[in-house]
Amino acid sequence: MSAEVEIYHLYHSGVAVKTADKVLIFDYYNDRSAGDERRLEQGVINEELLREEKDIFVFVTHNHHDHFNRVIFDWEEENDNINYILSADVKLSTAQQKKDNYYVLDKYENLNIDDLVIETYGTTDQGLSYYVEVDGFNIFHSGDLNWWHWKKFSAAERKVEEEDFKEELARFKDKNLDIAFVPVDPRLEEHYYLAGQYFAQTIAPKLLVPIHFSDNYYITEEFAEVINNLAVESAVINGRGEKIVYDK
Repeated sequence: MSAEVEIYHLYHSGVAVKTADKVLIFDYYNDRSAGDERRLEQGVINEELLREEKDIFVFVTHNHHDHFNRVIFDWEEENDNINYILSADVKLSTAQQKKDNYYVLDKYENLNIDDLVIETYGTTDQGLSYYVEVDGFNIFHSGDLNWWHWKKFSAAERKVEEEDFKEELARFKDKNLDIAFVPVDPRLEEHYYLAGQYFAQTIAPKLLVPIHFSDNYYITEEFAEVINNLAVESAVINGRGEKIVYDK
């Protein structure tokens, strides 16, 4: 078994994770390549990747436009070993509902697909977050599980957001995470780091990969500085298609 994982930042909260035997794709929505070619290194899923002799698992945390693109359903035309793990708010056709490679989940459910272990958790917005055990690695994708400290909220509303976020993290605080994808959203202005810092302090994944920041790549470097006193590595991302290698 390989002790290495390749992570590709696709866009916003979209990431691809390649292990020795599998490809996991989370929250893919931007299907326009960052360059002239359609390549993973340009932030898009292409036919070459889909035709690899690996099992492919496609995760959707919820149906918001910046986390979900129906183009993902075209991919099974290129690979017979593709499975879809979907939040219950994703609408499927009658034909899709009957397929045995489509799994629709609510929060706090468990699913095993061969040797892939999946647990769902909630968010502080819509849909799910995912904990996945794959090829010896433990991975968490937050979706929209974030500490939404909006300035437009009242003090009472901000308190509820904080409590809801912390309560959800407490549900999986004992997980030994290798990799966690956590929102670091610059729209929250000076409060952008709250979720990521608390996640690093409380859950302490070996590698934290920022998500949910659109084109604002500078925020990943700023966030790495914020938590540089913690025993958690934070990935600095400079553009779409950037590869991050994690060694066990």
